[in-house]
This record gives sequence, structure tokens and C-alpha cells, in this order.
Amino acid sequence: MVNSSQFPYFILTAYLDMGYLKYLYFVIVLMLYIVIVFANAFLIVTICMNRSLHEPMYVFLCSLLVNQLYGSAGLFPFLLLQIPFDTHTISRSMCFLQIYCLYTYASVEFCNLAVMSYDRYLAICCPLHYKARLTSNKVALFIALIWLYSLIKFIIPLYLNLRLTLCGNVTDRLYCHNYHVVKLACSVTTVNNIYGLFATFLTVFVPLFPILFSYTKILRVCVVGSKETRQKAVSTCSPHIASLINFSFGCCFEIFQSRFNMTSVPRIIRIVLSLYFLTIQPIFNPVIYGLRLSKIRQMCRNQFWCRKLKL
Repeated sequence: MVNSSQFPYFILTAYLDMGYLKYLYFVIVLMLYIVIVFANAFLIVTICMNRSLHEPMYVFLCSLLVNQLYGSAGLFPFLLLQIPFDTHTISRSMCFLQIYCLYTYASVEFCNLAVMSYDRYLAICCPLHYKARLTSNKVALFIALIWLYSLIKFIIPLYLNLRLTLCGNVTDRLYCHNYHVVKLACSVTTVNNIYGLFATFLTVFVPLFPILFSYTKILRVCVVGSKETRQKAVSTCSPHIASLINFSFGCCFEIFQSRFNMTSVPRIIRIVLSLYFLTIQPIFNPVIYGLRLSKIRQMCRNQFWCRKLKL
């Protein structure tokens, strides 16, 4: 049996032979990362600097945008370091750090979307009690619980992975993935697999319950409510639903690719879809919320014109 200490790094074999195109891909990835950082940071600053946006919906959105920056930081700098070179390796410690970062990012995203759905339920179904039920202290508590729950929950699989004895260090991935590292183990991985499924359930299905509850109530109110109520529900819920569907699609493919044989899917499609929830969601959220929420759209327009006039 080979001890895992003999493998101080992992070899990532999913990178295609790009030749001189690797410099073009490097520029594309760099520009994409700059756009993500700028778009999310711009909306975060806009929400923080305008007191009229210090409402629960926008504060939760701010937490969501911070998570986009957090998740992007776990992937893009790593990709930018890997693309220009012909060999693609990552140290053992950095691999586990990346796994922790990306998994907590996914958990925070789902939990944040769940709390945002509850916020929309209160605003549409209980408008008279909205401010009493969702005070600033409760909003801060929700955000703190979202982040603490996600950050603490993945300490256990991280510990379980660190104690594994590995028989190899080659994985067919663009970045480190928990399940693929576990598959390299030559020691018993029953506990890892069981907790991995349990953690997936906690990450996906636990936030799904408040989302389904909230939208069932909202749909019921829309059916029997006035036209104004339906318009309010559509205008404020459509960005949230679009964001939820977009992120769920990317995560579902990543889970299926990890647990099932996806060799029948073309390699380039597997690469693109494996990066989907980490690259498209951080761009999608600022665009969809910036365009659909009138308050944010107006504030962004005001900031743009104010800077233009000063220049």
C-alpha cells in the first residue's frame, strides 16, 4: 500500500492540448474574471452606498454577490495559473483548499437563494407584517447562519479526505473535485461516500424545502390576488427563479458527472458544463438582478451619469 504522503501534488488531465491557443484562452478567462469581479463589486458597492437599498431583499442580494466573488476566487486564479503551461498539477494542500472553497460556495448559494425566496414570500403574501417579521437583526442573523452553516458543514468531509491513503494522484478534471479525490483512495472510503451523499442532501434538498414552500404560497396568492399583486410577484420573483434554475442546472450536471459514467458525452461539452455553475452564475446574477430590479437599475444609472458629468 502506497502512503498518500508520497503524492504531494495531483495531476489534472482534463486540459486539452491547446498549443498556441492556450494564450488566447488565457486572455478569454482573464477577461471573464475581470468582468465577474467588476460586475459583482459594482452592485455590492451600489447596494452598500445607497440607504434606499438597505432593505432585506437587497441585503440578501449583496450576500449572494459576495458569494459570487468568493466562488470565482476559488477557480479563476487557479485556471489562469494552469492554462499557460503544458503540465497541469496542483499541490495537495491547495487541492483540498479549492475543494473546500467550491463546495462552500455552492452551499452558500443554495442557502442564500432559499432565504431570498422566504423574503419574497413575506413581501407578497404578508406585506403588512413584512417589516415586523424581517427586521434588520433577523436579516443579519440569517446571513450569518447561511455562511456559518456552509463553512462548518464542509470541515467534516475535508477532514475525512485528509486522512485517506491514496494510491494515485492523477484525476481527469480541470480542478479538484471531492469525489474524484476519494476515488483515488486505496483505503476504505465508506464513511466518505456516505457523508458525501449526506452533505449533498444537506446542500441541495434542505434549501429546496423553503423554496418550494415559499413559491407554493406565492402562486396561491397570485391565482386569487389582484393584477397588481401578480405584477409585483413577477417583477421581483423572476430574477430569483431564473438564478435558481440557472445554478441548479450547472450543479445537477456536476453531480451527475461525478456519480455516473458520462463518457458518452463529448469531452468539450463535459469541460464546458463542469465549469458552468462556477463561471455563468457569477455573470448571470449581476445582469439579471441589475436589469430586472428597477431600484438597482435606477441607482446604477444614476451612478453612471453622475460619474460621467463629473468627468
